[in-house]
Amino acid sequence: MFGKKTKGTIDTLIGALTRIEGDIHFKGGLRIDGEVRGNVIAEPGSAGMLVISENARVEGAVHGAHLVINGEIVGAVHSSELLELQPKARIMGDVAYKALEMHGGAVISGRLIPENVAEPLLKLATVNMIGTERL
Repeated sequence: MFGKKTKGTIDTLIGALTRIEGDIHFKGGLRIDGEVRGNVIAEPGSAGMLVISENARVEGAVHGAHLVINGEIVGAVHSSELLELQPKARIMGDVAYKALEMHGGAVISGRLIPENVAEPLLKLATVNMIGTERL
């Protein structure tokens, strides 16, 4: 009904021409199109969603439940639910995750650390090329 937000709603936008220096703590959904020099942290226990777009850059640690990355992060990344790495994602730091979806072209310069799962959930995106699939 009215007033309820669906999962994955973006509440806050940091625009492409914006640069923030300092830590950001958020609840709900946050999309970064600009630059952040500081840590980006979702409220612990919340189902927060963070989107870092293609031209965005974060210099600092990133913590959240559902992360969709297509920009650059220089720092550690921690996803308590799902980490989606889009084709232009660049991460220079260790990545801790519960479930990981990584598209071709994404780059991680650091360790991959599966957390709290008996068997790591890793999903590689495939590309369909004239009836064939490749990983």
